[in-house]
Amino acid sequence: MTTTPLTAPSPLRRTGSASRGTGSVVRPNVTGRLVFLVLGGIALLAGLDGALLLLGLAAPIDAVRLSAVHGPLMVFGFVGTVVVLERAVAVRRGWAYLAPGLLGAGGVALISPLPLVVGQTALVAGSVLLLAIYAEIWRRQGSVSTAVQVLGALAGLMATIFWLRGIGIPQIAPLLILYLVLTIAGERLELSRISPTVNRRAEAWMVGISLALSFGSVVALVWPVAGYPLLGAATLALVAWLFRHDIATRMVRSTGLPRYMACCLLAGYGWVLIVGGIWLLQGPVYSGPAYDAVMHAVFLGFVMSMIMAHAPTILPAVLRRPLPYRPVMYLPAALLHVSLLVRVLLGDAYGWPVLVQWGGVFNIVAVLAFVLIAVVSVLRGTTVRPKRAAPSGTAVPPALPLRGSLL
Repeated sequence: MTTTPLTAPSPLRRTGSASRGTGSVVRPNVTGRLVFLVLGGIALLAGLDGALLLLGLAAPIDAVRLSAVHGPLMVFGFVGTVVVLERAVAVRRGWAYLAPGLLGAGGVALISPLPLVVGQTALVAGSVLLLAIYAEIWRRQGSVSTAVQVLGALAGLMATIFWLRGIGIPQIAPLLILYLVLTIAGERLELSRISPTVNRRAEAWMVGISLALSFGSVVALVWPVAGYPLLGAATLALVAWLFRHDIATRMVRSTGLPRYMACCLLAGYGWVLIVGGIWLLQGPVYSGPAYDAVMHAVFLGFVMSMIMAHAPTILPAVLRRPLPYRPVMYLPAALLHVSLLVRVLLGDAYGWPVLVQWGGVFNIVAVLAFVLIAVVSVLRGTTVRPKRAAPSGTAVPPALPLRGSLL
């Protein structure tokens, strides 16, 4: 009997995203896709309004409900809608667009006069359909990266169901976090398949870490004293995996868009270290500065940084319009991380509410600035510049692929 060495490529290394082109193709027009992005944009603006209210500041719309639904609105109504739209575009099935539609509509329902349960139910339905999308991807080509993302989708579904059942957001926070963290980790595994360090052993470690995170999130619900340290240790292990195997550690030495993406990715990974450390050393956190630090380190420092990194390569696939990289994109990214440093490492850590407020305000400014730059860049399109001829005898290296999820 022959054995396969651990350094050999995995038979599942061809990932779901790489094989989504099979079967009949359904391509809604760009206007239809834009509707989903508008729904996500409404959730984003409402979520930022709620953020101002939570900071104790004046907001354009002063409604208690906005602050109450701030977390689910940002996680599912904004990020969920945009990410699942990318999945629906990739899987190319008409029914798949119901998933981002339900998440986006659910986000709008959360801020409407409708009963809260209407929006909550829509989020549950959208999360169920996301699992159906992953089932279709797995049917075409199973992969380790898809399996990791399925664990993230299961965490998201559990979070929506528990919230519908009346469990508070602080108690289900680990599930909300894993919903996006495991989705991102699975995509980074897929995109790092060209790395020489990503072999079957590395994939096995990723699966083990993802299962530990999933198990820890469940234990944290029923036995927080044991569950949160497990979550912390597994989170730190995940960050170690990403720093060891992600191609961003090599692309940061490049130039242009690859370097910009790598900088955003690596900065985001640094914020997850803080989350893992708090969970490991402090245990359960349901309120106060530590809770603020955990939630915003993940959803701003990590998730928003991922969106900033991948928007120039993914939004064109969704909108059929180019979103060219521009060096000015560094400005909102840098502002996001600097203001978050002020908020978390000074305001939260030393108990200075004024720094939490100022940091939060500039967090919002950074997000809106990136949206503005992205919209202007799409409207302006690309500027074609003549290529300079390479010196005689100089080989031009091939460009590395930049495909990836919006996360």
